[in-house]
Amino acid sequence: MYRWISLDNWTYSRTFKTPFDVRKWQKVNLVFEGVDTVAHILLNNVTLGRTNNMFNRYSFDITSMIKEVNFIQVRFMSAISYAAEQSRCHKAYSVPPACPPPVQKGECHANFIRKEQCSFSWDWGPSFPTQGIWKDVRIEAYNLYHLIYFSLTPFFVRRAQQWSLEIESIFNVVGSKPIAGLATVNIPKLQTQQTYSVKLQPGEGSIVLLVNISKNSTVEAWWPNGHGKQIGYNVTTTFIMEGGYQIEKISKAYFRTVELVQEPIPGSPGLSFYFKINGQPIFMKGSNWIPADSFQDRVTYDTLWLLLKSAADANMNALRIWGGGIYEQDDFYDICDELGIMIWQDFMFACALYPTDPDYLESVRAEVSHQVRRLKSHPSVVLWSGNNENEAAIASNWFSIPHADREVYIKDYVMLYVKNIREIVLAEDKSRPFVVSSPTNGLESIKEGWLSENPYDTHYGDTHFYDYSSDCWNWAMYPRTRFASEYGFQSWPSFSTLKKVSSAEDWSYTSNFSLHRQHHENGNDQMLQQIAYHFKLPQTTDPIKKFKDMIYLTQVMQAQCVKTETEFYRSSRSEIIRGEGHTMGALYWQLNDIWQAPSWSSLEYGGKWKLLHYFAQNFFAPLLPVAYEDNGVLYIYGVSDFHTDHKLTLKVIVNSWSSLEPVCTLVKDGVTVKAQSSFSIYKESINALLERCRNCTRKSCVVSFYLVGEDGLQSPMNHHFLSSLKDAVGLEKTQLSATVSQQDDVYLFDLQTTAIAPFVTLDVGSIKGRFSDNGFLMMEKKKVVIFYPWEPTSVEELEKSFTLTSLMDVT
Repeated sequence: MYRWISLDNWTYSRTFKTPFDVRKWQKVNLVFEGVDTVAHILLNNVTLGRTNNMFNRYSFDITSMIKEVNFIQVRFMSAISYAAEQSRCHKAYSVPPACPPPVQKGECHANFIRKEQCSFSWDWGPSFPTQGIWKDVRIEAYNLYHLIYFSLTPFFVRRAQQWSLEIESIFNVVGSKPIAGLATVNIPKLQTQQTYSVKLQPGEGSIVLLVNISKNSTVEAWWPNGHGKQIGYNVTTTFIMEGGYQIEKISKAYFRTVELVQEPIPGSPGLSFYFKINGQPIFMKGSNWIPADSFQDRVTYDTLWLLLKSAADANMNALRIWGGGIYEQDDFYDICDELGIMIWQDFMFACALYPTDPDYLESVRAEVSHQVRRLKSHPSVVLWSGNNENEAAIASNWFSIPHADREVYIKDYVMLYVKNIREIVLAEDKSRPFVVSSPTNGLESIKEGWLSENPYDTHYGDTHFYDYSSDCWNWAMYPRTRFASEYGFQSWPSFSTLKKVSSAEDWSYTSNFSLHRQHHENGNDQMLQQIAYHFKLPQTTDPIKKFKDMIYLTQVMQAQCVKTETEFYRSSRSEIIRGEGHTMGALYWQLNDIWQAPSWSSLEYGGKWKLLHYFAQNFFAPLLPVAYEDNGVLYIYGVSDFHTDHKLTLKVIVNSWSSLEPVCTLVKDGVTVKAQSSFSIYKESINALLERCRNCTRKSCVVSFYLVGEDGLQSPMNHHFLSSLKDAVGLEKTQLSATVSQQDDVYLFDLQTTAIAPFVTLDVGSIKGRFSDNGFLMMEKKKVVIFYPWEPTSVEELEKSFTLTSLMDVT
């Protein structure tokens, strides 16, 4: 209904008074931090210039035309019309894809405009190609000189065993003469102060100061979440130049090193692919980030804090900013610095081929150098990546390009990502690695002329993997890759999230609403198929109950699928099996949602945790036992992210579905779980296990296990299902109840059950907050779950909104 807005052209205009005496300043600029996207900008009816790149910063010299009262106009052209026109003008050859698949209900030629690619639609998001002023606009007036960019980059000098800090300042000097002066850098906490003589040349230029950190002080490094603290140091940099005009810049310096290690592995073809932070190998645990809203002006600091804190609270230490969205706002990276979340930063190119005419390349070059300068001081950014899936698109021929024409597209690919983006990144930032694409074979892709024959090769680089038809409980279907940077399964968001944007006639799995919001081909059917492998589908005749039951089952299924796959990746950390393994990263697709719809996310639009996010808290725990079955043998692995070995006790408990009392318990003492590794700590054939625990069959019993240490260290409880739950014998409908009470600023839910209850799910509707645990297997009569509110609430409000569901309630 709102599509017409994006097809029209819009003009933003206003009259403003200049808040200073214009005669006193030698240079006055009008600066747009972000214009979305194609605009013609006029001041007092004089053209200042044009914009065509949402990711660029535009500065216009208005010294000669600014008056006391001014009239400014920003005349936008429809992004859709512009993209279509650019595509028409590109006559030599087509640049696919022309349009998104019909199921996405989107707009065409997104690859011809430097704009958030998913605003033309995606398989998890709507088509809202916005136009407007999406970032700050300001007037800068100065004499002599002005600071445009400022960045701090730490380096550890091995020879001297000493940290140094590179401070780069990019200035604009107004006059025609150089300006001399002094620059002083002061880092009080590190007993470091240095003064430099500097000279600024006319025009735009940079000054680089190299600060050696005093050896008398101990530098505490910045570490990823779960590996240490996120310490930063206050730095004051002062420029006192001729003419007495001084600039003082207060910033924070974080000391950390990052290496991407790609080297041969004994007993395996190919190369490793993992990150070392401060010399320590770090297993990356996390997810993929998409824009938090279709309308960026709705995304506040609080929105970002809530989503990123939820990532850190689920034991994540990394997020990949996916290349079809936006370069995030400064607040995003500040929060990641603070929480210890490493960022894999894609450049904004995704799932498409792109033109390489001179104007387009010039715009991209400006975009890349602006973004690198803006972001490179952040310790959280650990990798630049040229694009999302474009190497794979050519290698796997997604767009059915005739073999004879392939060379044209390969040449364009190398021109854009290697000769332009890569060269700029390497020139602007020598402190972190760059890969050309994701998935990629890394050094092997380079060897093959930047495009490997199979970018999904498990022996190199990173992989993306999706399979919606095979049984997701079967670990053998997953690739034993070096690094899993994308994988996942869809689910529906909770009823309270959907209710805000729907009405009663929409509340069915097959309604027009449900079909309209599903932007992934056959997505709704694929979810049913996965559910049906292990659960009974709801048969109730009550339509609203049926819809709620389906939502619940999709969330249980998604959580269980991603758990199985992630645990497989984590347990593959230390082993090479048939040449594959040493997996060092698991970033599932995707963390957050852009609207209320079925998607791969673990956080719903608005921040509510899906069951998957509660499961992530456990499957990303720093200490975790993982079980899998192979040829009738049960293996349990001890997975650890700790930097030291731990001597622990493994407890294995077998329950029959029909009783809360364990059938038998095995205690194995003196289990060594090695630092930063994953090895088998227990092995027994299922038959032997069932024999030892009498009266048990695969269908009537379930295995639970956890690790515990003397110092209070304990892993989450984990489970291994011996059969599908639809075949389970002895599961009965339980009497589940809860009482709610307040304790300080949290709420306690005291749960009671009369029988084992699988996938117990607490829900408080649209009351904002999260539980300490959810979607769990309840195997004891009583359990306390804590609710952490994100806004003020009360026992009465919680009781009114509260629902409690377990698998046996789905009928």
